[in-house]
Amino acid sequence: MGAWVSAGQNGTGARPGPVRIGNCSGFYGDRHAAMREMLSGGELDYLTGDYLAELTMLILARDRAKSPDRGYAKTFLTQLEDALGLALERGVRIVANAGGLNSAGLATAVRALAERLGLDVTVAHVEGDDLVARADELGFGPVLAANAYLGAWGIVDCLNAGADVVVTGRVTDASVIVGPAAHHFGWSATDYDALAGAVAAGHVIECGTQATGGNFAFFTEVPDLLHAGFPFAEIDADGSSVITKHPGTGGLVDVDTVTAQLLYEIGGARYANPDVTLRLDSVALSQEGPDRVRIGGVRGEAPPPTLKVSLNFVGGFRNAMTFVLTGLDVDAKADLVRRQLEASLRTRPAELEWTLARTDHPDADTEEAASALLRCVVRDADPAVVGRQFSSAAVELALASYPGFTTTAPPADGQVYGVFTPGWVDAAAVPHVAVHPDGTRVDVPPAADTRALAPVDEPDLPPAPPAGPTRRVPLGTIAGARSGDKGGDANVGVWVREPEHWPWLVHALTVDRLRELLPETADLTITRHVLPNLRAVNFVIEGILGRGVAHQARFDPQAKGLGEWLRARHVDVPEGLFRT
Repeated sequence: MGAWVSAGQNGTGARPGPVRIGNCSGFYGDRHAAMREMLSGGELDYLTGDYLAELTMLILARDRAKSPDRGYAKTFLTQLEDALGLALERGVRIVANAGGLNSAGLATAVRALAERLGLDVTVAHVEGDDLVARADELGFGPVLAANAYLGAWGIVDCLNAGADVVVTGRVTDASVIVGPAAHHFGWSATDYDALAGAVAAGHVIECGTQATGGNFAFFTEVPDLLHAGFPFAEIDADGSSVITKHPGTGGLVDVDTVTAQLLYEIGGARYANPDVTLRLDSVALSQEGPDRVRIGGVRGEAPPPTLKVSLNFVGGFRNAMTFVLTGLDVDAKADLVRRQLEASLRTRPAELEWTLARTDHPDADTEEAASALLRCVVRDADPAVVGRQFSSAAVELALASYPGFTTTAPPADGQVYGVFTPGWVDAAAVPHVAVHPDGTRVDVPPAADTRALAPVDEPDLPPAPPAGPTRRVPLGTIAGARSGDKGGDANVGVWVREPEHWPWLVHALTVDRLRELLPETADLTITRHVLPNLRAVNFVIEGILGRGVAHQARFDPQAKGLGEWLRARHVDVPEGLFRT
Protein backbone atom coordinates (compact mmCIF):
# COMPACT_ATOMS: atom_id res chain seq x y z
CA MET A 1 0.00 0.00 0.00
CA GLY A 2 1.46 3.34 -1.03
CA ALA A 3 1.22 6.64 0.78
CA TRP A 4 -0.96 9.42 -0.60
CA VAL A 5 0.30 12.95 -0.98
CA SER A 6 -1.52 15.84 -2.55
CA ALA A 7 -0.26 17.27 -5.81
CA GLY A 8 1.09 20.28 -3.96
CA GLN A 9 3.23 18.01 -1.77
CA ASN A 10 4.77 15.72 -4.36
CA GLY A 11 7.32 18.12 -5.76
CA THR A 12 5.57 18.37 -9.14
CA GLY A 13 5.25 22.15 -8.78
CA ALA A 14 3.43 24.53 -11.07
CA ARG A 15 4.44 24.45 -14.71
CA PRO A 16 4.47 27.48 -16.99
CA GLY A 17 1.65 28.21 -19.41
CA PRO A 18 -1.90 26.87 -19.53
CA VAL A 19 -2.71 23.19 -19.68
CA ARG A 20 -4.95 22.11 -22.56
CA ILE A 21 -7.62 19.64 -21.48
CA GLY A 22 -10.07 18.39 -24.08
CA ASN A 23 -13.30 16.42 -23.99
CA CYS A 24 -14.39 13.70 -26.40
CA SER A 25 -17.55 12.33 -24.78
CA GLY A 26 -20.53 13.84 -23.01
CA PHE A 27 -22.45 10.59 -22.52
CA TYR A 28 -22.32 6.86 -23.20
CA GLY A 29 -23.22 6.81 -26.89
CA ASP A 30 -21.68 10.14 -27.94
CA ARG A 31 -19.89 10.54 -31.28
CA HIS A 32 -17.55 7.58 -31.66
CA ALA A 33 -15.05 9.43 -33.86
CA ALA A 34 -14.62 12.29 -31.38
CA MET A 35 -11.56 10.80 -29.64
CA ARG A 36 -9.58 10.63 -32.87
CA GLU A 37 -10.92 14.00 -34.01
CA MET A 38 -9.73 15.68 -30.82
CA LEU A 39 -6.31 14.05 -30.98
CA SER A 40 -5.73 14.87 -34.64
CA GLY A 41 -7.37 18.32 -34.70
CA GLY A 42 -4.86 20.29 -32.66
CA GLU A 43 -2.59 20.40 -29.62
CA LEU A 44 -3.78 18.90 -26.32
CA ASP A 45 -2.11 17.79 -23.12
CA TYR A 46 -4.97 15.67 -21.78
CA LEU A 47 -8.12 14.21 -23.32
CA THR A 48 -11.05 13.40 -21.07
CA GLY A 49 -14.40 11.71 -21.49
CA ASP A 50 -17.60 11.67 -19.44
CA TYR A 51 -19.55 8.46 -20.08
CA LEU A 52 -21.77 8.32 -17.00
CA ALA A 53 -25.21 9.64 -16.13
CA GLU A 54 -27.89 8.53 -13.71
CA LEU A 55 -29.60 6.41 -16.39
CA THR A 56 -26.23 5.04 -17.56
CA MET A 57 -25.46 3.71 -14.09
CA LEU A 58 -28.72 1.73 -14.21
CA ILE A 59 -27.86 0.37 -17.67
CA LEU A 60 -24.38 -0.65 -16.53
CA ALA A 61 -25.78 -2.21 -13.34
CA ARG A 62 -28.11 -4.42 -15.35
CA ASP A 63 -25.19 -5.24 -17.64
CA ARG A 64 -23.04 -6.26 -14.65
CA ALA A 65 -25.89 -8.36 -13.28
CA LYS A 66 -25.60 -10.53 -16.40
CA SER A 67 -21.85 -10.94 -16.00
CA PRO A 68 -19.45 -9.64 -13.30
CA ASP A 69 -16.90 -8.93 -16.06
CA ARG A 70 -19.14 -6.21 -17.48
CA GLY A 71 -20.32 -2.92 -16.07
CA TYR A 72 -18.10 -0.47 -17.98
CA ALA A 73 -18.60 1.61 -21.14
CA LYS A 74 -17.54 -0.75 -23.91
CA THR A 75 -17.44 1.98 -26.57
CA PHE A 76 -14.47 3.54 -24.78
CA LEU A 77 -12.43 0.49 -25.74
CA THR A 78 -13.38 0.70 -29.40
CA GLN A 79 -12.50 4.39 -29.40
CA LEU A 80 -9.11 3.57 -27.87
CA GLU A 81 -8.51 0.87 -30.44
CA ASP A 82 -8.74 3.54 -33.10
CA ALA A 83 -6.89 6.32 -31.27
CA LEU A 84 -4.60 5.02 -28.51
CA GLY A 85 -1.54 4.91 -30.75
CA LEU A 86 -2.17 8.49 -31.84
CA ALA A 87 -2.52 9.62 -28.21
CA LEU A 88 0.85 8.08 -27.34
CA GLU A 89 2.47 9.57 -30.41
CA ARG A 90 1.22 13.05 -29.51
CA GLY A 91 1.93 12.74 -25.80
CA VAL A 92 -1.71 13.13 -24.77
CA ARG A 93 -2.78 11.42 -21.56
CA ILE A 94 -6.35 10.12 -21.31
CA VAL A 95 -8.67 10.34 -18.30
CA ALA A 96 -12.22 8.98 -18.44
CA ASN A 97 -14.94 7.77 -16.09
CA ALA A 98 -15.83 4.98 -18.53
CA GLY A 99 -15.08 2.42 -15.80
CA GLY A 100 -18.65 2.80 -14.59
CA LEU A 101 -19.25 -0.03 -12.12
CA ASN A 102 -16.06 -1.90 -13.00
CA SER A 103 -13.07 0.39 -13.40
CA ALA A 104 -10.64 -2.43 -12.55
CA GLY A 105 -12.15 -4.55 -15.31
CA LEU A 106 -11.86 -1.72 -17.80
CA ALA A 107 -8.22 -1.09 -16.83
CA THR A 108 -7.47 -4.77 -17.45
CA ALA A 109 -9.24 -4.58 -20.82
CA VAL A 110 -7.24 -1.46 -21.80
CA ARG A 111 -3.97 -3.27 -21.01
CA ALA A 112 -5.06 -6.25 -23.09
CA LEU A 113 -5.98 -3.92 -25.96
CA ALA A 114 -2.61 -2.15 -25.78
CA GLU A 115 -0.79 -5.48 -25.79
CA ARG A 116 -2.77 -6.62 -28.84
CA LEU A 117 -1.93 -3.34 -30.59
CA GLY A 118 1.74 -3.63 -29.65
CA LEU A 119 1.67 -0.39 -27.64
CA ASP A 120 3.57 0.30 -24.43
CA VAL A 121 0.90 1.93 -22.27
CA THR A 122 0.73 2.47 -18.51
CA VAL A 123 -2.81 2.17 -17.17
CA ALA A 124 -4.16 3.11 -13.73
CA HIS A 125 -7.61 3.20 -12.27
CA VAL A 126 -9.63 4.70 -9.44
CA GLU A 127 -12.08 2.69 -7.37
CA GLY A 128 -14.00 2.82 -4.09
CA ASP A 129 -17.17 4.54 -5.27
CA ASP A 130 -19.12 1.26 -5.48
CA LEU A 131 -21.07 0.92 -2.23
CA VAL A 132 -23.63 -1.70 -3.30
CA ALA A 133 -22.19 -4.36 -0.95
CA ARG A 134 -22.67 -1.93 1.96
CA ALA A 135 -26.12 -0.71 0.94
CA ASP A 136 -27.90 -2.17 3.98
CA GLU A 137 -25.18 -0.98 6.36
CA LEU A 138 -25.49 2.55 4.98
CA GLY A 139 -29.28 2.50 5.06
CA PHE A 140 -29.84 2.50 1.31
CA GLY A 141 -31.93 -0.67 1.16
CA PRO A 142 -32.02 -3.27 -1.64
CA VAL A 143 -30.48 -1.32 -4.51
CA LEU A 144 -29.18 -2.51 -7.86
CA ALA A 145 -26.34 0.03 -7.78
CA ALA A 146 -25.02 2.49 -5.19
CA ASN A 147 -22.15 4.71 -6.27
CA ALA A 148 -20.66 7.66 -4.41
CA TYR A 149 -19.50 10.64 -6.44
CA LEU A 150 -15.74 10.77 -5.83
CA GLY A 151 -13.51 13.75 -6.49
CA ALA A 152 -10.31 14.34 -8.44
CA TRP A 153 -7.47 13.38 -6.08
CA GLY A 154 -7.43 9.71 -7.01
CA ILE A 155 -6.95 10.77 -10.63
CA VAL A 156 -4.16 13.14 -9.54
CA ASP A 157 -2.40 10.32 -7.72
CA CYS A 158 -2.60 8.03 -10.76
CA LEU A 159 -1.18 10.76 -13.00
CA ASN A 160 1.56 11.44 -10.47
CA ALA A 161 2.43 7.74 -10.75
CA GLY A 162 2.99 8.14 -14.50
CA ALA A 163 -0.21 6.67 -15.97
CA ASP A 164 -0.87 7.29 -19.65
CA VAL A 165 -4.51 6.24 -19.23
CA VAL A 166 -6.61 6.66 -16.08
CA VAL A 167 -10.08 5.14 -15.87
CA THR A 168 -12.47 5.74 -13.02
CA GLY A 169 -15.90 4.78 -11.81
CA ARG A 170 -18.42 7.33 -10.56
CA VAL A 171 -16.44 10.50 -10.06
CA THR A 172 -18.18 13.82 -10.56
CA ASP A 173 -18.33 14.90 -14.20
CA ALA A 174 -15.95 17.80 -13.65
CA SER A 175 -13.41 15.66 -11.75
CA VAL A 176 -11.95 14.18 -14.93
CA ILE A 177 -10.91 17.74 -15.85
CA VAL A 178 -9.97 18.91 -12.34
CA GLY A 179 -7.60 15.94 -11.87
CA PRO A 180 -5.30 16.70 -14.81
CA ALA A 181 -5.25 20.43 -13.94
CA ALA A 182 -4.39 19.79 -10.28
CA HIS A 183 -1.67 17.33 -11.30
CA HIS A 184 -0.23 19.68 -13.91
CA PHE A 185 0.04 22.69 -11.60
CA GLY A 186 0.72 20.88 -8.35
CA TRP A 187 -2.30 22.37 -6.59
CA SER A 188 -2.92 21.45 -2.97
CA ALA A 189 -6.22 20.24 -1.57
CA THR A 190 -6.94 23.72 -0.17
CA ASP A 191 -6.26 25.74 -3.33
CA TYR A 192 -9.98 26.36 -3.43
CA ASP A 193 -10.14 29.19 -5.95
CA ALA A 194 -7.97 27.33 -8.45
CA LEU A 195 -9.88 24.09 -7.95
CA ALA A 196 -13.20 25.92 -8.31
CA GLY A 197 -11.98 27.48 -11.55
CA ALA A 198 -11.18 24.02 -12.88
CA VAL A 199 -14.62 22.79 -11.77
CA ALA A 200 -16.20 25.64 -13.73
CA ALA A 201 -14.18 24.78 -16.84
CA GLY A 202 -14.93 21.09 -16.33
CA HIS A 203 -18.65 21.72 -15.96
CA VAL A 204 -18.62 23.60 -19.25
CA ILE A 205 -16.72 21.04 -21.36
CA GLU A 206 -17.83 17.74 -19.77
CA CYS A 207 -20.99 17.65 -21.89
CA GLY A 208 -19.01 17.90 -25.11
CA THR A 209 -20.68 19.80 -27.92
CA GLN A 210 -23.24 21.41 -25.60
CA ALA A 211 -20.43 23.94 -25.07
CA THR A 212 -19.95 24.52 -28.80
CA GLY A 213 -23.51 25.22 -29.91
CA GLY A 214 -25.30 21.93 -29.38
CA ASN A 215 -28.71 22.05 -27.64
CA PHE A 216 -28.34 25.83 -27.72
CA ALA A 217 -31.36 28.16 -27.52
CA PHE A 218 -30.05 30.39 -30.31
CA PHE A 219 -28.97 27.48 -32.51
CA THR A 220 -29.86 29.29 -35.74
CA GLU A 221 -26.86 31.56 -35.10
CA VAL A 222 -24.41 28.65 -34.83
CA PRO A 223 -22.32 27.97 -37.94
CA ASP A 224 -21.90 24.40 -39.20
CA LEU A 225 -23.85 22.38 -36.66
CA LEU A 226 -23.68 19.49 -39.10
CA HIS A 227 -20.48 18.46 -37.31
CA ALA A 228 -19.79 20.57 -34.25
CA GLY A 229 -16.31 20.40 -32.79
CA PHE A 230 -15.75 19.17 -29.24
CA PRO A 231 -14.44 21.70 -26.71
CA PHE A 232 -11.27 22.01 -24.72
CA ALA A 233 -10.21 24.26 -21.87
CA GLU A 234 -6.92 26.11 -21.57
CA ILE A 235 -6.58 26.23 -17.79
CA ASP A 236 -4.09 28.56 -16.11
CA ALA A 237 -2.24 28.07 -12.83
CA ASP A 238 -4.77 30.22 -10.94
CA GLY A 239 -7.71 28.13 -12.23
CA SER A 240 -8.93 30.70 -14.74
CA SER A 241 -9.48 29.28 -18.20
CA VAL A 242 -10.36 29.85 -21.81
CA ILE A 243 -13.00 27.60 -23.40
CA THR A 244 -12.37 27.00 -27.07
CA LYS A 245 -12.31 24.34 -29.80
CA HIS A 246 -9.92 23.19 -32.51
CA PRO A 247 -9.57 25.52 -35.53
CA GLY A 248 -11.74 24.70 -38.50
CA THR A 249 -14.29 22.65 -36.56
CA GLY A 250 -18.01 23.36 -36.65
CA GLY A 251 -20.06 25.03 -33.97
CA LEU A 252 -19.51 28.12 -31.87
CA VAL A 253 -17.94 29.08 -28.55
CA ASP A 254 -19.21 32.38 -27.24
CA VAL A 255 -20.36 33.85 -23.95
CA ASP A 256 -23.87 32.53 -24.51
CA THR A 257 -22.93 28.93 -25.32
CA VAL A 258 -20.75 28.91 -22.19
CA THR A 259 -23.47 30.55 -20.09
CA ALA A 260 -25.97 27.95 -21.24
CA GLN A 261 -23.71 25.11 -20.16
CA LEU A 262 -22.87 26.72 -16.83
CA LEU A 263 -26.63 26.74 -16.10
CA TYR A 264 -27.04 23.08 -17.01
CA GLU A 265 -28.19 20.78 -14.20
CA ILE A 266 -27.27 23.10 -11.34
CA GLY A 267 -29.00 24.21 -8.17
CA GLY A 268 -28.08 27.40 -6.36
CA ALA A 269 -25.08 29.69 -6.29
CA ARG A 270 -23.06 27.07 -4.40
CA TYR A 271 -22.20 24.15 -6.70
CA ALA A 272 -20.79 21.40 -4.51
CA ASN A 273 -18.09 18.98 -5.60
CA PRO A 274 -16.18 16.52 -3.39
CA ASP A 275 -13.02 18.67 -3.49
CA VAL A 276 -14.39 22.20 -3.53
CA THR A 277 -17.63 24.15 -3.60
CA LEU A 278 -17.74 26.43 -6.63
CA ARG A 279 -19.38 29.80 -6.12
CA LEU A 280 -21.27 30.10 -9.39
CA ASP A 281 -22.20 33.66 -8.50
CA SER A 282 -18.51 34.58 -8.77
CA VAL A 283 -18.03 33.38 -12.34
CA ALA A 284 -17.29 36.12 -14.89
CA LEU A 285 -17.29 35.49 -18.63
CA SER A 286 -15.71 37.52 -21.42
CA GLN A 287 -15.24 36.99 -25.13
CA GLU A 288 -11.48 36.90 -25.67
CA GLY A 289 -11.60 36.27 -29.41
CA PRO A 290 -13.39 34.15 -32.02
CA ASP A 291 -14.43 30.87 -30.33
CA ARG A 292 -12.56 31.85 -27.17
CA VAL A 293 -14.37 32.61 -23.89
CA ARG A 294 -12.48 33.39 -20.71
CA ILE A 295 -13.81 32.20 -17.36
CA GLY A 296 -12.38 34.30 -14.54
CA GLY A 297 -13.03 35.64 -11.08
CA VAL A 298 -13.95 32.21 -9.77
CA ARG A 299 -14.04 31.68 -6.04
CA GLY A 300 -14.14 28.39 -4.20
CA GLU A 301 -14.95 27.23 -0.69
CA ALA A 302 -14.28 24.09 1.32
CA PRO A 303 -16.30 21.10 0.09
CA PRO A 304 -19.24 19.66 2.04
CA PRO A 305 -18.57 16.83 4.52
CA THR A 306 -20.83 14.40 2.65
CA LEU A 307 -20.72 12.79 -0.77
CA LYS A 308 -23.73 12.37 -3.01
CA VAL A 309 -24.58 8.75 -3.84
CA SER A 310 -26.30 7.59 -7.03
CA LEU A 311 -28.84 4.94 -5.98
CA ASN A 312 -30.53 2.84 -8.65
CA PHE A 313 -32.99 0.04 -8.08
CA VAL A 314 -35.65 -1.84 -10.01
CA GLY A 315 -38.96 -0.06 -9.56
CA GLY A 316 -41.17 -2.66 -11.22
CA PHE A 317 -42.58 -3.20 -14.69
CA ARG A 318 -43.93 -0.68 -17.16
CA ASN A 319 -45.98 -0.72 -20.35
CA ALA A 320 -47.65 1.85 -22.57
CA MET A 321 -50.17 2.10 -25.40
CA THR A 322 -50.70 5.15 -27.60
CA PHE A 323 -54.03 5.70 -29.39
CA VAL A 324 -54.33 7.93 -32.45
CA LEU A 325 -57.42 10.16 -32.39
CA THR A 326 -58.15 11.76 -35.76
CA GLY A 327 -60.47 14.53 -36.79
CA LEU A 328 -63.49 15.74 -34.86
CA ASP A 329 -64.57 15.15 -31.25
CA VAL A 330 -61.08 14.40 -29.94
CA ASP A 331 -62.02 14.93 -26.29
CA ALA A 332 -65.05 12.68 -26.57
CA LYS A 333 -63.04 9.98 -28.31
CA ALA A 334 -60.40 10.15 -25.58
CA ASP A 335 -63.03 9.91 -22.86
CA LEU A 336 -64.63 6.84 -24.48
CA VAL A 337 -61.44 4.80 -24.88
CA ARG A 338 -60.29 5.72 -21.36
CA ARG A 339 -63.50 4.40 -19.86
CA GLN A 340 -63.48 1.30 -22.09
CA LEU A 341 -59.91 0.30 -21.35
CA GLU A 342 -60.11 0.85 -17.61
CA ALA A 343 -63.36 -1.15 -17.43
CA SER A 344 -61.84 -4.07 -19.35
CA LEU A 345 -58.76 -4.53 -17.15
CA ARG A 346 -59.08 -7.55 -14.86
CA THR A 347 -56.57 -6.04 -12.41
CA ARG A 348 -55.95 -2.33 -12.18
CA PRO A 349 -52.20 -1.55 -12.23
CA ALA A 350 -50.68 0.25 -9.26
CA GLU A 351 -50.09 3.27 -11.50
CA LEU A 352 -52.24 4.16 -14.51
CA GLU A 353 -51.67 7.53 -16.20
CA TRP A 354 -53.33 9.10 -19.24
CA THR A 355 -51.94 12.01 -21.24
CA LEU A 356 -53.55 13.62 -24.28
CA ALA A 357 -51.26 15.52 -26.66
CA ARG A 358 -53.38 17.83 -28.81
CA THR A 359 -51.16 17.65 -31.85
CA ASP A 360 -54.24 17.93 -34.10
CA HIS A 361 -54.96 20.99 -36.23
CA PRO A 362 -58.40 22.10 -37.52
CA ASP A 363 -59.08 21.67 -41.22
CA ALA A 364 -55.72 19.91 -41.58
CA ASP A 365 -54.33 19.12 -45.02
CA THR A 366 -52.72 15.82 -43.89
CA GLU A 367 -54.14 13.03 -41.76
CA GLU A 368 -51.20 13.21 -39.38
CA ALA A 369 -51.79 16.93 -38.81
CA ALA A 370 -55.44 16.14 -38.03
CA SER A 371 -54.52 13.63 -35.29
CA ALA A 372 -53.97 13.79 -31.54
CA LEU A 373 -52.13 11.21 -29.42
CA LEU A 374 -53.66 9.66 -26.30
CA ARG A 375 -51.11 7.73 -24.23
CA CYS A 376 -51.76 5.33 -21.38
CA VAL A 377 -48.81 4.35 -19.17
CA VAL A 378 -49.08 1.63 -16.53
CA ARG A 379 -46.66 0.46 -13.84
CA ASP A 380 -46.87 -2.40 -11.36
CA ALA A 381 -44.65 -4.74 -9.39
CA ASP A 382 -46.29 -7.72 -11.14
CA PRO A 383 -45.20 -8.09 -14.79
CA ALA A 384 -48.42 -9.94 -15.64
CA VAL A 385 -50.59 -6.97 -14.62
CA VAL A 386 -48.90 -4.63 -17.11
CA GLY A 387 -48.04 -7.23 -19.74
CA ARG A 388 -50.27 -8.64 -22.46
CA GLN A 389 -53.21 -8.46 -20.07
CA PHE A 390 -52.98 -4.68 -20.45
CA SER A 391 -51.80 -4.20 -24.03
CA SER A 392 -54.07 -6.87 -25.53
CA ALA A 393 -57.05 -5.34 -23.73
CA ALA A 394 -56.27 -2.09 -25.51
CA VAL A 395 -56.09 -3.72 -28.94
CA GLU A 396 -59.27 -5.74 -28.38
CA LEU A 397 -61.17 -2.45 -28.45
CA ALA A 398 -60.24 -1.90 -32.10
CA LEU A 399 -63.68 -2.60 -33.60
CA ALA A 400 -65.76 -1.42 -30.67
CA SER A 401 -64.46 2.02 -29.80
CA TYR A 402 -64.11 5.46 -31.37
CA PRO A 403 -64.20 5.97 -35.14
CA GLY A 404 -60.79 5.73 -36.78
CA PHE A 405 -59.35 3.60 -33.95
CA THR A 406 -55.67 2.86 -34.34
CA THR A 407 -52.60 2.55 -32.12
CA THR A 408 -48.95 3.32 -32.77
CA ALA A 409 -47.67 -0.17 -31.86
CA PRO A 410 -48.91 -3.75 -31.45
CA PRO A 411 -49.46 -5.29 -28.00
CA ALA A 412 -46.29 -6.11 -26.09
CA ASP A 413 -45.07 -7.34 -22.74
CA GLY A 414 -44.13 -4.94 -19.98
CA GLN A 415 -40.51 -3.97 -19.41
CA VAL A 416 -38.48 -3.51 -16.26
CA TYR A 417 -38.03 0.11 -15.28
CA GLY A 418 -35.50 1.60 -12.92
CA VAL A 419 -35.76 4.22 -10.23
CA PHE A 420 -33.05 6.70 -9.30
CA THR A 421 -32.80 8.44 -5.98
CA PRO A 422 -29.94 10.46 -4.52
CA GLY A 423 -28.39 9.52 -1.21
CA TRP A 424 -25.69 11.06 0.94
CA VAL A 425 -22.94 9.52 2.98
CA ASP A 426 -20.16 10.84 5.17
CA ALA A 427 -17.12 11.31 2.93
CA ALA A 428 -14.95 9.58 5.52
CA ALA A 429 -17.05 6.43 5.15
CA VAL A 430 -16.23 6.04 1.44
CA PRO A 431 -12.96 4.44 0.30
CA HIS A 432 -11.20 6.36 -2.46
CA VAL A 433 -8.44 4.24 -3.92
CA ALA A 434 -5.90 5.05 -6.63
CA VAL A 435 -4.49 1.90 -8.22
CA HIS A 436 -1.16 2.69 -9.89
CA PRO A 437 0.09 1.10 -13.11
CA ASP A 438 2.32 -1.25 -11.05
CA GLY A 439 -0.65 -2.34 -8.93
CA THR A 440 0.21 -0.25 -5.87
CA ARG A 441 -2.97 0.72 -4.06
CA VAL A 442 -3.10 4.14 -2.43
CA ASP A 443 -5.89 5.31 -0.14
CA VAL A 444 -6.89 8.89 -0.89
CA PRO A 445 -8.11 10.63 2.28
CA PRO A 446 -11.28 12.70 2.37
CA ALA A 447 -11.08 16.47 2.58
CA ALA A 448 -9.71 17.55 5.95
CA ASP A 449 -11.50 20.89 5.84
CA THR A 450 -15.21 20.84 5.04
CA ARG A 451 -18.11 23.26 5.16
CA ALA A 452 -21.79 22.37 5.21
CA LEU A 453 -23.58 23.56 2.09
CA ALA A 454 -25.84 26.53 2.74
CA PRO A 455 -27.98 28.63 0.42
CA VAL A 456 -26.72 32.02 -0.65
CA ASP A 457 -28.82 35.07 0.19
CA GLU A 458 -30.46 36.62 -2.85
CA PRO A 459 -28.26 39.49 -4.04
CA ASP A 460 -29.38 43.08 -4.30
CA LEU A 461 -31.52 43.41 -7.41
CA PRO A 462 -31.48 46.29 -9.89
CA PRO A 463 -34.56 48.51 -9.91
CA ALA A 464 -37.47 47.18 -11.93
CA PRO A 465 -38.01 48.94 -15.26
CA PRO A 466 -40.70 51.62 -15.18
CA ALA A 467 -44.23 50.76 -16.26
CA GLY A 468 -45.10 51.58 -19.84
CA PRO A 469 -46.15 50.10 -23.16
CA THR A 470 -45.36 46.43 -23.68
CA ARG A 471 -45.15 43.99 -26.55
CA ARG A 472 -46.48 40.43 -26.18
CA VAL A 473 -43.85 38.05 -27.54
CA PRO A 474 -42.41 34.61 -26.77
CA LEU A 475 -40.00 34.77 -23.83
CA GLY A 476 -37.36 33.27 -26.14
CA THR A 477 -37.37 36.46 -28.19
CA ILE A 478 -34.98 37.97 -25.66
CA ALA A 479 -34.02 35.09 -23.33
CA GLY A 480 -32.14 31.84 -23.65
CA ALA A 481 -32.73 28.75 -21.51
CA ARG A 482 -31.11 25.41 -20.72
CA SER A 483 -32.85 22.69 -18.74
CA GLY A 484 -32.02 19.20 -17.52
CA ASP A 485 -32.66 16.46 -15.00
CA LYS A 486 -31.47 16.19 -11.42
CA GLY A 487 -32.92 12.86 -10.29
CA GLY A 488 -36.65 13.39 -9.93
CA ASP A 489 -36.16 17.15 -10.10
CA ALA A 490 -35.44 19.40 -13.05
CA ASN A 491 -33.67 22.70 -13.42
CA VAL A 492 -34.39 25.50 -15.86
CA GLY A 493 -31.76 28.20 -16.21
CA VAL A 494 -32.85 31.37 -18.04
CA TRP A 495 -30.53 34.18 -19.08
CA VAL A 496 -30.58 37.32 -21.18
CA ARG A 497 -27.82 38.45 -23.48
CA GLU A 498 -28.21 42.23 -23.15
CA PRO A 499 -27.43 44.04 -19.86
CA GLU A 500 -30.50 46.27 -20.24
CA HIS A 501 -32.73 43.17 -20.30
CA TRP A 502 -31.52 41.90 -16.93
CA PRO A 503 -33.63 44.16 -14.65
CA TRP A 504 -36.76 43.11 -16.51
CA LEU A 505 -35.96 39.37 -16.37
CA VAL A 506 -35.08 39.22 -12.69
CA HIS A 507 -38.28 41.07 -11.70
CA ALA A 508 -40.61 39.48 -14.26
CA LEU A 509 -39.63 35.81 -14.01
CA THR A 510 -40.55 34.95 -10.44
CA VAL A 511 -41.56 31.56 -9.06
CA ASP A 512 -45.24 32.52 -9.28
CA ARG A 513 -44.84 33.64 -12.88
CA LEU A 514 -43.05 30.40 -13.74
CA ARG A 515 -45.99 28.42 -12.36
CA GLU A 516 -48.33 30.42 -14.61
CA LEU A 517 -46.18 29.89 -17.68
CA LEU A 518 -45.60 26.19 -16.99
CA PRO A 519 -48.91 24.95 -15.53
CA GLU A 520 -47.51 21.42 -15.05
CA THR A 521 -45.41 22.88 -12.21
CA ALA A 522 -48.32 24.54 -10.41
CA ASP A 523 -48.42 22.14 -7.45
CA LEU A 524 -44.68 21.47 -7.20
CA THR A 525 -42.02 23.01 -4.97
CA ILE A 526 -39.91 25.49 -6.93
CA THR A 527 -36.83 27.38 -5.78
CA ARG A 528 -35.36 30.35 -7.67
CA HIS A 529 -31.67 31.22 -7.58
CA VAL A 530 -30.34 34.54 -8.92
CA LEU A 531 -26.94 34.71 -10.70
CA PRO A 532 -26.34 38.37 -11.65
CA ASN A 533 -22.88 37.81 -13.19
CA LEU A 534 -24.50 35.52 -15.75
CA ARG A 535 -27.65 37.69 -15.99
CA ALA A 536 -29.50 34.50 -15.16
CA VAL A 537 -32.13 33.00 -12.90
CA ASN A 538 -32.16 29.28 -12.22
CA PHE A 539 -35.23 27.36 -11.10
CA VAL A 540 -35.16 23.94 -9.44
CA ILE A 541 -38.51 22.18 -9.85
CA GLU A 542 -38.89 19.33 -7.42
CA GLY A 543 -40.60 16.08 -8.38
CA ILE A 544 -41.51 16.94 -11.97
CA LEU A 545 -39.62 13.86 -13.23
CA GLY A 546 -41.18 11.48 -10.73
CA ARG A 547 -38.60 8.97 -9.55
CA GLY A 548 -35.91 9.80 -12.09
CA VAL A 549 -35.22 9.42 -15.80
CA ALA A 550 -35.89 5.68 -16.03
CA HIS A 551 -39.26 6.15 -14.34
CA GLN A 552 -40.35 8.12 -17.44
CA ALA A 553 -42.91 10.18 -15.57
CA ARG A 554 -43.13 12.64 -18.49
CA PHE A 555 -42.85 12.24 -22.23
CA ASP A 556 -39.65 14.31 -21.86
CA PRO A 557 -38.16 12.23 -19.03
CA GLN A 558 -34.86 14.17 -18.85
CA ALA A 559 -36.48 17.63 -18.99
CA LYS A 560 -34.30 18.59 -21.95
CA GLY A 561 -37.16 20.45 -23.64
CA LEU A 562 -38.53 22.15 -20.54
CA GLY A 563 -36.53 25.30 -21.15
CA GLU A 564 -37.67 25.49 -24.76
CA TRP A 565 -41.31 25.15 -23.69
CA LEU A 566 -40.75 28.08 -21.33
CA ARG A 567 -39.12 30.13 -24.10
CA ALA A 568 -42.16 29.50 -26.31
CA ARG A 569 -44.61 30.97 -23.78
CA HIS A 570 -45.79 34.51 -24.47
CA VAL A 571 -45.00 37.31 -22.02
CA ASP A 572 -45.37 41.09 -21.96
CA VAL A 573 -42.00 42.75 -22.55
CA PRO A 574 -41.48 46.53 -22.26
CA GLU A 575 -41.32 48.20 -25.64
CA GLY A 576 -38.13 49.96 -24.57
CA LEU A 577 -36.21 46.68 -24.58
CA PHE A 578 -36.62 46.27 -28.33
CA ARG A 579 -34.02 48.05 -30.43
CA THR A 580 -36.26 48.28 -33.48
